Amino acid sequence: MRRLWLIDASYIHANNLALLGNQRRIDYLRLRELIERELGPLWRGYFLNSAQDEPNEGRDRFHNWLQTAAPHGPNLIVKLYGLKSERVRNAWCTDCGSKVDLHCPHGNGHHRLFNQRQMGVDVGLASLALIHRDRYDSLVLSSGDGDLLDAIEHLSEFGKRIELAVFSTGVATDLQARSDRVLWLDDHLPALTGEDGPVVSTP
Repeated sequence: MRRLWLIDASYIHANNLALLGNQRRIDYLRLRELIERELGPLWRGYFLNSAQDEPNEGRDRFHNWLQTAAPHGPNLIVKLYGLKSERVRNAWCTDCGSKVDLHCPHGNGHHRLFNQRQMGVDVGLASLALIHRDRYDSLVLSSGDGDLLDAIEHLSEFGKRIELAVFSTGVATDLQARSDRVLWLDDHLPALTGEDGPVVSTP
């Protein structure tokens, strides 16, 4: 069975911070090895992320390593998208059910606040899944975004197997309900961070 693996980097990063904090990182080579051990060999993998245009040496080194072939790297194709800046003046508080004004404590009400959000990643994930439809049997998705539901349903109609490699939080139940198998990454954190010892290569 040929498997296509699609990764929403912001999804992995957000769960990494929530579960492990800043001190430990999920290793993408170990993540690939876990998926291939639990689900089966991968035909191809894509890493999709949003990034600022400014040069960043550390980020560039990381992306180059992601594209390095096994056994030295996870052999992923990296696709980067831009970030969109949006002016923010208030936010919704889910605890008290009201809208609250936002302000910078240093600006005396005169500083303009912006929020950056990724753009294009969801469309990129859906496009890759559909473009390669005739070249794989199973889609392995590391994203929890329910916006992918229409593409997932379309692929299911064409007989594609849907497998999720996700965390137990931040993944839409609509995606879970339509998957053929879910690999819960929470259950494998020591293996993904290297706390279980060195990787032992298998033939």
